[in-house]
Amino acid sequence: MKIDWDRRTCARRGHVTYAPDEPVLRDRLYAETALGGAWRCLRCGDFALGDPHGSGPADHAPLVPRGKVLRDLFVLRFLAIERAVRGVFIVLAAVAVWKFSNSQDAVRRLFDEYLDVFRPVFRHFHYDLDHSPVVDTVQKTFGYEHHTLVLVAVLLLAYALIELVEAVGLWYAKRWAEYLTVVATAAFLPLEIYELTEHISWLKIATLFLNVLAVLYILLTKRLFGLRGGHRAFEAERQSASLLEVEEAGGLSELSASGQGPGGTPGTTGG
Repeated sequence: MKIDWDRRTCARRGHVTYAPDEPVLRDRLYAETALGGAWRCLRCGDFALGDPHGSGPADHAPLVPRGKVLRDLFVLRFLAIERAVRGVFIVLAAVAVWKFSNSQDAVRRLFDEYLDVFRPVFRHFHYDLDHSPVVDTVQKTFGYEHHTLVLVAVLLLAYALIELVEAVGLWYAKRWAEYLTVVATAAFLPLEIYELTEHISWLKIATLFLNVLAVLYILLTKRLFGLRGGHRAFEAERQSASLLEVEEAGGLSELSASGQGPGGTPGTTGG
């Protein structure tokens, strides 16, 4: 089922109306009803009763995202939420590593005590804890130097900061955030591929797939690095999606067809 992004957004946020000064546009956006005057919403195109939210020249009207542009904004905000959640978890991991680095010996003793308690239980089920991959990984971390663990915590915090900055920028559809997301995500793809060669899991495969998809989607839809016409073509696409642009083009075409000029005077024809 096709999603009507325009009406879906208007149902949540309300309509956006505007009264342009230009007579041609004003007539196309306004209608008299039995309940009073109504103005066309710049997002969904439906007429809404009441006074317009703004007025003035058409080029001063708010550029309201609609259609494909609105759908792209929804995708960007989904990615922003995913980046924010990931950033928070990385911050928690960095704090855990930092706390562990300051009490490494105490944590090791506590781990060994619990290991001695659970070893006979697991042995009863024919599971050797001493050769468990999880236990082996934990024991290896006890061998790390304090300064190494502090460095890991700092690097994790730096990575979390990048994720959170991406999240804020993507939420507000900032172009610099789109570049940052593509560059940062692409930079970690080789590491994710290397991790798959070490150990394959469905979570790692899904993460890699989503990251590759996100990079390609932002690159192509936002026309980054000059792709598909670059920033100029992207801005032209945004402007062409504006309801005012559509109505202005429709009004001028009607005037041309009727032989009238923009001011209502007969147009001249070439002989």
